Amino acid sequence: MKKLTNKEREVMELYWQHGEMFVRELLEHYEEPRPHFNTLSTIVRRLEREGYLGHKQYGTTYQYHALITEQDYAKKNIFQMVDDYIEDSYKGLVSTFLKEEKLSVDELRDLLAQVETYKESKQ
Repeated sequence: MKKLTNKEREVMELYWQHGEMFVRELLEHYEEPRPHFNTLSTIVRRLEREGYLGHKQYGTTYQYHALITEQDYAKKNIFQMVDDYIEDSYKGLVSTFLKEEKLSVDELRDLLAQVETYKESKQ
């Protein structure tokens, strides 16, 4: 599964927020100026082809729904980012957060405690 473009992400966020919809219903969630129906329909079909959306057919129209949750998408992207940019090093990821002051020492201690608790529960 590839990373979503900004427009694809925008569409997926609407499906995650509002559930299953026809493309016309999806269009109603946009503010003016709204994208053209055909443009939106193309994005939706591409998302379906890539495995993000599924559909139910009603006559000649399709009602689309998300096949992946927002949390699963975020998780997949975090793992992919570590693989691509931090040379598959989760230690490097944590180190980067510490250096950039996005993670405090206390938060790191909490994470370590969670790791220990998790390990103990698996034994």
